[in-house]
Amino acid sequence: MFNADVPEEDIAGAIQRLTDKYQHEDFAFQLNKAGGGYQFLTKPAYQASIGIMLKQQSKKRLSTSALETLSIIAYKQPVSKTEVETIRGVNCDYAVQKLLEKGLIEIQGKGETVGRPLIYGTSPKFMEYFGISDLNELPTPKDFSQEINSIGEGPENQ
Repeated sequence: MFNADVPEEDIAGAIQRLTDKYQHEDFAFQLNKAGGGYQFLTKPAYQASIGIMLKQQSKKRLSTSALETLSIIAYKQPVSKTEVETIRGVNCDYAVQKLLEKGLIEIQGKGETVGRPLIYGTSPKFMEYFGISDLNELPTPKDFSQEINSIGEGPENQ
């Protein structure tokens, strides 16, 4: 915009000064890194009070089906709706539509398989919503490939 080159260390220094300044207890918000950028967010200690004052939730909760669908997309992306439905075992049209409307997922193109289905992935808003900067920050799913216990079977039968 101003065609001025600002050294990266100057930017990093300014961000650190802002972070340090807003850590002080005089402020109810802090600078957080999320979604490839920075944003001011309410400190956790003040979130409940502000929610009560506003008489509303700070974030509308996702339904269980939307959260399951979003989880599959986050871990398996890029992924088609058919692949998500195969994993979940149920139709995901409504959940995918709601996640698109909320901006948590986005269409990343078309698949190379028959019918060229739409391929979905998470959006920058997903990163912001969950307060992460990189998909590598997602919790590592446990390996469920080996069954540890079966209902109705005692330890001697395993």
